[in-house]
Amino acid sequence: MKLELKPFDFQQAVARAGLRLDGVSGAPGTSPARGTASAGASFRDAMVKALGGVSDAQVEASRLQREFSLENPAVSLESVMIASEKAKLGFTAAVSVRNRLVQAYTEIMNMQV
Repeated sequence: MKLELKPFDFQQAVARAGLRLDGVSGAPGTSPARGTASAGASFRDAMVKALGGVSDAQVEASRLQREFSLENPAVSLESVMIASEKAKLGFTAAVSVRNRLVQAYTEIMNMQV
């Protein structure tokens, strides 16, 4: 398996995030105002997709580690290390997001009405 790094494409990342180049949510030509149901569903979908990506990265890193330990000549140490670091970075980011969400929830619950 050949692992290659691609240059970062800002416009593609913005489009995948469902934003326009000016930072407003929605595809070009759509209204920036969105209902709360669709915004909630899109957040949930984004979280599920992100956690699925983290899980996939961890599974791939484990697979590469196993293949390397079985001395598969198609798997290099570099690809194992890169996959492991990607999985580690994704997990760290997911934990940071979770911690921030819990902190925000706690702050909201402690507000006086």
